[in-house]
Amino acid sequence: MEVRPKILIVEDEEVLADFLKRRLMDECGFEVQVIHDGAQASQEAEAFCYGMVVLDLNLPGMHGLDVLRQIRRRSLDLPVIIVTGMGSVEDRVAGLNAGADDYLAKPFAFRELEARIRALLRRKGGAGARLKVGDLELDRVARSVRRGERQVELSPKEFDLLEYLMLHVDTAVPRNTIFKQVWKTANDAKMTNVVDVYVNYLRRKIDGEHAAPMIWTVRGVGYRLGLSSLSQSSL
Repeated sequence: MEVRPKILIVEDEEVLADFLKRRLMDECGFEVQVIHDGAQASQEAEAFCYGMVVLDLNLPGMHGLDVLRQIRRRSLDLPVIIVTGMGSVEDRVAGLNAGADDYLAKPFAFRELEARIRALLRRKGGAGARLKVGDLELDRVARSVRRGERQVELSPKEFDLLEYLMLHVDTAVPRNTIFKQVWKTANDAKMTNVVDVYVNYLRRKIDGEHAAPMIWTVRGVGYRLGLSSLSQSSL
């Protein structure tokens, strides 16, 4: 599978930073590092290869705009989204003029931040817009799927389910975890059969009569997507 993009979150509000990290990792499949200090963030961005920076402005150690200017002196193409409570027109203009690619004022909806991240990754050609396992390829921006030379038409929920399984390739994922993460609903033992129904839909569309099935049942656990079966898995 292709390498997931690594995102650096620079945010001194620890609760918000932890919330963003958890959702970007669990729901979007990104790798995420959190830094709470501006000076440390500048060093981190220089020392490691990131695909995206989500940057607050009012930071201890160094103001966010100074962090941004240092990043831009070293890297012209690293995408940076400013996320801050400073939302006036003057603040936005200052951030964009300092080199930000986008600017999002707090409070904001997580889905909007996610959409802006995906849009920037697409424009910058960042890794992670596509997931690939064998001849199965999923485009997370265009929301399209191919198996070999064949285009696969999926419903929105089928797409979300396949994306989640591909993000956890070769991992046995419990039914209740799939239900919670894909349907965004608290666990309900009566509803986990919905997962079985949608997995069967996916199998017919993804595997079908293909000689190399990819979606496996893990007895007593749930499902696994991978190139080959394991001893505890079955179709």
